[in-house]
Amino acid sequence: MMNITENSDSFLLIIDYNLSRIDDVASMRKYAYERYGVKTLLLRANPAPHDYRIADVVLALDPCSSDFVTAGLKSLEPFRQQLRGGLVFSDNAVQSGAQLLEQLNLPVDNATLAAGAFSKILYRQIEAQHQSILEPQGMFIPAHAIIHNADELLDFVRHHPGGVVLKPACEGNNRGVVFLNANADLRQALQEVEPYFSGGIICEQVIPLREEYSFDGLGHLHFLTEKCSASGRYPVETGQILPARLSQAQEHLLTRVGKLANVLVGQCNGPFHNEIKIDKDATQAGVVEPNRRPAGMKIWSLAERVYGLNFYHLWVDKVLGQPLPKQLPTPQGVAATIMLGCPHDGYLDLAAVKDEPERLFNRALKLYNKAAINQELEWFDFTLLPIQRNWVRAIPKDNGDFIAMVCVYSPNAKLDVFGLKTTINDCWQKVIGHYIYQEEPTMVLAI
Repeated sequence: MMNITENSDSFLLIIDYNLSRIDDVASMRKYAYERYGVKTLLLRANPAPHDYRIADVVLALDPCSSDFVTAGLKSLEPFRQQLRGGLVFSDNAVQSGAQLLEQLNLPVDNATLAAGAFSKILYRQIEAQHQSILEPQGMFIPAHAIIHNADELLDFVRHHPGGVVLKPACEGNNRGVVFLNANADLRQALQEVEPYFSGGIICEQVIPLREEYSFDGLGHLHFLTEKCSASGRYPVETGQILPARLSQAQEHLLTRVGKLANVLVGQCNGPFHNEIKIDKDATQAGVVEPNRRPAGMKIWSLAERVYGLNFYHLWVDKVLGQPLPKQLPTPQGVAATIMLGCPHDGYLDLAAVKDEPERLFNRALKLYNKAAINQELEWFDFTLLPIQRNWVRAIPKDNGDFIAMVCVYSPNAKLDVFGLKTTINDCWQKVIGHYIYQEEPTMVLAI
């Protein structure tokens, strides 16, 4: 480890982050300082007290503002000679942040092409422009349209009787995503996505491939994650499994299509999380959406257990000029993220839940251990998720409707993860159900 006083005035620039990543930002800050003696400078709209706890310097700048780059250059002028490297850590900043780093002459993946990783509409347009090249590579290109009213939606649904997906143009975490068919109430669907109309609404032909995975990684390092999603009207993600269980043909096709998506959005050296559907016989794969950021739902934490590498630390290494490993080690065991919901609709007593989140999960774990037989498991990263309201749903409409999330690792690569996922969820719901009422509790606190 180097002497931190040698570089005490140097900074790692982090441009924005989603609140669910606060621990990851704190970890990168700690690593950058201990490994390189570099402090952290954070750009974030409307900084809160917690932002000042996870960075050495915080500047209030909104990456969605039209003058973000100009304002950023002005605010960063006193630090220009001290910036060692920069990274973009949110969807909102994926293009404007890259533009700022380019203007600062700091290494970053192409800023112009980054727009395709932010706007779902633009990405589909880019795919369509290169359809003659992409389809021979096994990529399925769904039809799409920008929707403004019920008549346009009805016309699109009639032309695609196999089903369509209505979703916001620029929104993550599965928010606002609705599956529709010819029998659906289209006006109700438009009401559900109305909050997102200002950013644009896109309607896509359903990708007619059953299994979904993600192509994840950093720079040239990549791995494949198996996605668990709910069926029905709201295709929310209920879990992630790493490594994905695939045939060699599926692995090759997913990797090829994942890399093609990276090319389309300009990813080369930075992080990526491309969601992809594929058929069992590995003849076609369709990109649900590309992302030029680390995967959510603790996928990089799963990768650390399976590969023994901390990808957040590798990201810091990369932006500070250090080379990445030539390849990933052989995966060991299996890891999974599991979303935890509730047994029925009702009002959640947030005050009571907030006071004992770990104890609640430990109670669920005791119930699980009574049902499990001879399993060597490491449970980690239990997280009580931010709840915007105290009304909870048994059937989540988006990932914000889950109450909690937990990760688990086993050295047994053949572990029945789906069975484990079902059992721990049942145990959790038996516990959390005691805190859900038909009438709103008199005192409600936000988590």
